[in-house]
Amino acid sequence: MHLLSASCVSALLVSAFLCQVSGFETVIGLYGETLEIPCNNGAVKDEDVLLLKWKYDKGQGVSGDLLVKQKNQNVSISATDEYKGRVSLAASSSLLLSAATLSDQRTFTCMVVASADISEYPVTVVINKMPTEVEIHDKAEELEIGKLTKLGTCVAKDANPAVNITWLKNNKPLVADEEGVSIQASLLVDPATGLVTTTSILEYSAKKEDTDAQFSCSTQQIAGTELVSSPVTFSITFSTENIALKVIAQDPLVEGDNVTLKCEADGNPAPTSFNFHLKGEAVKVENTDSYTIMKVSRNSSGEYKCSLVDDPTMEATVDITVQYLDINLSPSGDIVRSAGGTLDLNLKIDASGDTKVSWTKDNVKLDKEPKFSKVNYAHSGRYECEVTLGLLSRKVSFELAVEGAPVIKHLTKRRRDDGKYKVLMCEAEGSPKPAVSWSINGTSPSESDYVNGKITHTIQVVPHANLTVSCTVSNEFGVDTKAINVSSYSSDDGDQTKLVVGVVVGLLVAAIVLGLAYWVYTKKSKQGSWKTGEKEDGSSEEEKKLEEKVEENNQKAEV
Repeated sequence: MHLLSASCVSALLVSAFLCQVSGFETVIGLYGETLEIPCNNGAVKDEDVLLLKWKYDKGQGVSGDLLVKQKNQNVSISATDEYKGRVSLAASSSLLLSAATLSDQRTFTCMVVASADISEYPVTVVINKMPTEVEIHDKAEELEIGKLTKLGTCVAKDANPAVNITWLKNNKPLVADEEGVSIQASLLVDPATGLVTTTSILEYSAKKEDTDAQFSCSTQQIAGTELVSSPVTFSITFSTENIALKVIAQDPLVEGDNVTLKCEADGNPAPTSFNFHLKGEAVKVENTDSYTIMKVSRNSSGEYKCSLVDDPTMEATVDITVQYLDINLSPSGDIVRSAGGTLDLNLKIDASGDTKVSWTKDNVKLDKEPKFSKVNYAHSGRYECEVTLGLLSRKVSFELAVEGAPVIKHLTKRRRDDGKYKVLMCEAEGSPKPAVSWSINGTSPSESDYVNGKITHTIQVVPHANLTVSCTVSNEFGVDTKAINVSSYSSDDGDQTKLVVGVVVGLLVAAIVLGLAYWVYTKKSKQGSWKTGEKEDGSSEEEKKLEEKVEENNQKAEV
């Protein structure tokens, strides 16, 4: 069993609880359960104990023996009378007491004989019991407004200690001596068991707002556990003072729906006959407070009333608005257009209020209404228009198919990264999906997904000679063909060789031209020096520069 401080009891007692009170330990147990009474708070060590004995206080200074345990021997039970067959020793030297009753509320003592001394540890036992039931009896048939009436009697049977009873209205406590509240409590002790039955009588003066109010009673023991009775309600009689007209319908209320008008009166018993005023037409109903209008239309919008048959001046009014939303899209359904053609959409909206329009293409939201001044293959798809008015929504859609003869947009070639193949790519568009064929057989053919009327077909070839390769695309509307020249790998190598030779020849020609220019220049320079009487040394620097330049060009030509 569990232990709890007696100074701060706050939870349901499942077994026993412990605290230190003036040197005494106090154990609290539950009625009918097995109680564990600790010896020195469980601090006894078996190896130090020569003898352990449990006894209890019979009263008037007389004690009774329960059991003895000597070292290295079995337990000897000596309990008689009410404790015979109810006591045993736990492994921790605690005393186990089964089927606890109120007569067990006394002092039990654990005597420990050790090699050095003899100690006694008294423990006071307290037994608690929750009530077997908490119920309301003798309930009133009805309550009258303003009259103090016995509402009922709350009974909490067989508890220990005695419980306090609290009356509740809608789970909120009622306090005695308040206006219209009187509570009288009494206790009855069972002479055989000592258990206490608490009785509480509630007298209550009802108010109009107490209609459908739930009354109950609850108990709370010192242990803190609360028990609550089943709630009860009472009929409260009073005359009608107010009525209200409610509309029961789907939201939003649209054409074709049914509408129920419900006239609610606060009298009790409630009136059963009403007049419903349906846009100028009066309809009397009996034994009901409702009237249903079937399949309303936009013309049903307007003011409606209900009133008491025996007092027509007491009436209630409500306005009803039937929402409607009609849309028409032209054209709609399946639409076929040729590439390059036009498509004009016409959306008409007839609604009872402001609307919002949104478009999607293939379930992807569009920023604005689609326009088709010149349709192309990318326009193909399913378009849906949704128009909303509050919670009311209408949708209309069309499927656009753009058809046309296929056209090859690009025919390209490139070397593969490893240089072993040439990759040919044929990009075309058309609808229906064009078939693609090549004038030669390639390897690793592949085809892209057909999206927005476009497709790309790829093959790989190893040309051993210069080729002209054609790509042909076709569908039911036409055929298109394009060709591309594909050179062999040997041709590619020859082209590169020709380029190198051309560069070398060009450099040689340049060297010859420069040499010839140098010869002419030196010849003229010598003639000039003879004529002017200058020495040949005067042009030696220029000659050296020309010689260096010629040598440099000759070296480039050799490379």
